[in-house]
Amino acid sequence: MRTHFDHLTVETARNFQVIDITAQLREIITASGIAEGQVLITSLHTTVALTVNENEERLLRDMEHYFLSIAPPEARYLHNDLHLRDCPPDEPENAHAHLIAMLLGNAEMLALHEGAPVLGRWQSLLMVELDGPRQRRLAVRVMGV
Repeated sequence: MRTHFDHLTVETARNFQVIDITAQLREIITASGIAEGQVLITSLHTTVALTVNENEERLLRDMEHYFLSIAPPEARYLHNDLHLRDCPPDEPENAHAHLIAMLLGNAEMLALHEGAPVLGRWQSLLMVELDGPRQRRLAVRVMGV
């Protein structure tokens, strides 16, 4: 079995943003030369999530509304008591983002067949920015033959 490791860097523009990263993932898989196996994608941030779902504009807006209603940014969170924590001076009040990331998860493992991720007709790999805008990094490990 061979492995290939790479990073994927994504610039986000908004506080809550869903970005389809399927094309960038396909580029890394192609560069790996691995055709059969699996690919693991992991967020290197505690306020970024990864999920496989449909990249449809109205659904993406529904996702934002749904998750921000579960963990509204304006709610009272102990994590946001920055004066009680040892943190950098530019630390944002972002407890809601951590909570949503825990619900969605920070990694996805996809099957790899004929040099492409195995995804259904409407499926895409989506990165969910929960505390942007920022530059985000994802680790990608392609494994197989």
